[in-house]
Amino acid sequence: MAQYYKGKTRKPSSKYHATKAKTDGIVFDSKREAERYKELRILEKAGKISDLKRQVKYILIPAQREPDIVGPKGGVKPGRLLEHEWSYYADFVYNVDGYTVVEDVKGMRTPEYISKRKAMLWFHGIRIKEV
Repeated sequence: MAQYYKGKTRKPSSKYHATKAKTDGIVFDSKREAERYKELRILEKAGKISDLKRQVKYILIPAQREPDIVGPKGGVKPGRLLEHEWSYYADFVYNVDGYTVVEDVKGMRTPEYISKRKAMLWFHGIRIKEV
């Protein structure tokens, strides 16, 4: 979808100017992430890594709710949501020699990402490998 901008039309870009890319029928957030996926697939086929997964969710802080409400007939209604969960999505997770590697393809380290990286280490004991 083109936008009108100072007499010219232009395609809207992402917040950090990353261009989406498609590899093996999968749409990635950036060309760099797509390239890293190709590299990891080659390593997996060669037997260097195993169990490659994409976009793995880690809950850092679960959702906060009011206490559940028990109805007169015994049914339970979840309490009102007070705060949404805070989670981190790893770009790639795979195993190397029995160890799990959590990897994130970074073009820019935002303050939100830095907070989540620290929370991953604190809550899950996982250091994120930045590529």
